[in-house]
Amino acid sequence: MEHPENDLQYKGLQVNAGVQSQPITNPYKNRRRTATPALTVNDYVEGIRKGDVSILGRAVTLVESMAEQHQALAQEVIEKCLPFSGNSRRIGITGVPGAGKSTSIDVFGLHVIRNGGKLAVLAIDPSSERSKGSILGDKTRMEKLSLEKDAFIRPSPSAGSLGGVARKTRETIVLCEAAGYDNIFVETVGVGQSETAVHSMVDFFLLIQLAGTGDELQGIKRGIMEMADGIVINKADGDNIERAKLAASQFRNALFLFPPSPSKWKPEVITYSGYYEIGIDIVWDMIDRYFAFVKKTGYFERRRNEQAKYWMRETIDEQLRNHFYQVPEVRALLQQKEIRVLNNEQSSFTAARDVLDKYFEIISRNK
Repeated sequence: MEHPENDLQYKGLQVNAGVQSQPITNPYKNRRRTATPALTVNDYVEGIRKGDVSILGRAVTLVESMAEQHQALAQEVIEKCLPFSGNSRRIGITGVPGAGKSTSIDVFGLHVIRNGGKLAVLAIDPSSERSKGSILGDKTRMEKLSLEKDAFIRPSPSAGSLGGVARKTRETIVLCEAAGYDNIFVETVGVGQSETAVHSMVDFFLLIQLAGTGDELQGIKRGIMEMADGIVINKADGDNIERAKLAASQFRNALFLFPPSPSKWKPEVITYSGYYEIGIDIVWDMIDRYFAFVKKTGYFERRRNEQAKYWMRETIDEQLRNHFYQVPEVRALLQQKEIRVLNNEQSSFTAARDVLDKYFEIISRNK
């Protein structure tokens, strides 16, 4: 059938050829992906020192890797970055789930950058104990900060380690400092054992609270509050302002019952609103005063030295533990002893002593 558009009355029309049918399969399916070129230790160090975010991210991935070759390379990179580290303010941020930690970090970080600073945020993301998977969603909740070129946000899965923080976070801090980030935020997964680990690697420990959390947190509040250098009551806006002020007063009264901190600094309690960015300057003024105080008294350097020794010993403990469980003879004896303990044929303490004696015997034999 002849097309009507070919009629002379439509001679001003132009008919184009149709679109060719496309292949059903993906034409790029068999194309080989170009492998990312391997970097040397010097490549990593030079890239980090230049502030190359891509190379810094790859270096952090090396630190987090469990592969032996990656760990060996990561340790070399860290050693070469050490002389350029230590020039930042390390701030730990914790609080109950829903307290607004990510929102607060978003606005605190913008405050840092607007005042000429560079910020690295190490957000420890909870890992599922069942699937070992992790959402790593902290970066999506820091909408404004993630767009800043002077901000480096690195969510890392806790992977079942003690509260989600350990030696790897401490080593990542070194890399970020060598890259020129003069403010480091370490966010924890919430209230729990992770706070102890974070406290051992930061200079200032900030506790974010809410008004009206009730008595369900009393059992853990004391230990966390004793570590806090500053307490802030978030969401002090609208109808919640009076409740936030009352909560702040209650926290101030509670702090009088605690013994003086080793730094001799008296923790302050401040109300603010992270969502509406109310009182951010006041919170940051408190942090500035703290750093001025501890540097004047010499506590800042003493604490950094104590932390360095602490993590050296923690690393020794970790390496010894890993080596112990990797010895085949020890693993075999351990299984036997576990059966005896479960059958009430031997106490847990004598069984542990026998396994340790076997381990020391093997070590002496291999000298």
